[in-house]
Amino acid sequence: MSLAASLAAPAASTTSTGEAVQFWILAVVAVLGALGAVLMKKAVHSALSLAGTMIVLAVFYLANGAYFLGVVQIVVYTGAIMMLFLFVVMLVGVTAADSLKETIKGQRWLAALCVLGFGILLTAGISNAALKDWNGVGRANAGGNVEGLAALVFTKYVFAFEITGALLITAAVGAMVLTHRERTERAATQRERAEQRVREGKQVTPLPAPGVYARHNAVDIPGLLPDGTVSDLTVSPTLRARGQVRDVSGEALEDLKALEQRSSDWQERGRSEDADARGASK
Repeated sequence: MSLAASLAAPAASTTSTGEAVQFWILAVVAVLGALGAVLMKKAVHSALSLAGTMIVLAVFYLANGAYFLGVVQIVVYTGAIMMLFLFVVMLVGVTAADSLKETIKGQRWLAALCVLGFGILLTAGISNAALKDWNGVGRANAGGNVEGLAALVFTKYVFAFEITGALLITAAVGAMVLTHRERTERAATQRERAEQRVREGKQVTPLPAPGVYARHNAVDIPGLLPDGTVSDLTVSPTLRARGQVRDVSGEALEDLKALEQRSSDWQERGRSEDADARGASK
C-alpha cells in the first residue's frame, strides 16, 4: 500500500466535528420522531412523527454522499408513501377511541412478544457486527450512486425488495377497501330531489347570485332584494359564521336614493322646460 493510500484510509474513517454535531442533533430528532410514532394517541400525529424521522434519514443519506437515495427517501417514502398512509388515516377516521378497542383477543400480548423478539434479534445483530474493511463512500459509489444502489437492490436484496413491493400493494388495496362504502339504498334522481324540496317547503328556484345589483360577483357581498334588504341566501354560511360578509345595503340604499333624486330632478326640469316652450309658442 502506498503512503498516500495509507494516509487516506484513517482520514476517511474519522469523523469531523461538523459531522458529529450533525449526527447527534439529527439522531435525537429521529429517535424522538420514532418514539412519537409509537406513543402518540392519535394516528395522524403518529404518521407525522414518522414522516419527520424519514426526513432526518434523508438528510443522513445526503450527508454521506448518497444523493440519489436521499432524494428517493424524501420524494417516494416521505412524499408519497407516508402521505398516502396519512390520507388513508384521515379518510378512514381513526381516532384515539378506536385504537383502544381490541378486535382480536390477545393482540397486545402478541405484539409485545413480537417487539421483544425483534429487539433480541436487533441486539444480537449489532453485537456480532464487525467492521473489518473500510470501503468508504467513494468506493461504494465508484460506478455512480444509482448504479451501486441498483446492483444491491436487484442482486443481494432482490427478495426483500419484492416483498416490500407486495406489502405496499397490499396496503394500497386495503386502503381502497376500507374507504369504500356500499350504498344501501337507491340514489334519488334530480326530479325526486326537486319534489322533496317542494314538499318540505325549501328553496325551489335557484339561489340568487352574490353581488349587489349584478355590479360585481364578490362572494362576500350579499345580494339585495327589491326593497334593498340583504338576502342571506346569496352568501356562504361559512363566511357568515366567520364574520367576513360585507354588508353594503346601506351604501346601496343611499345610491338608490341619490339615483331617484337625480331622476326626479331631471323629470322636474323636463316638465318646466315643456311648460316654458308651450308659453313661448302661445
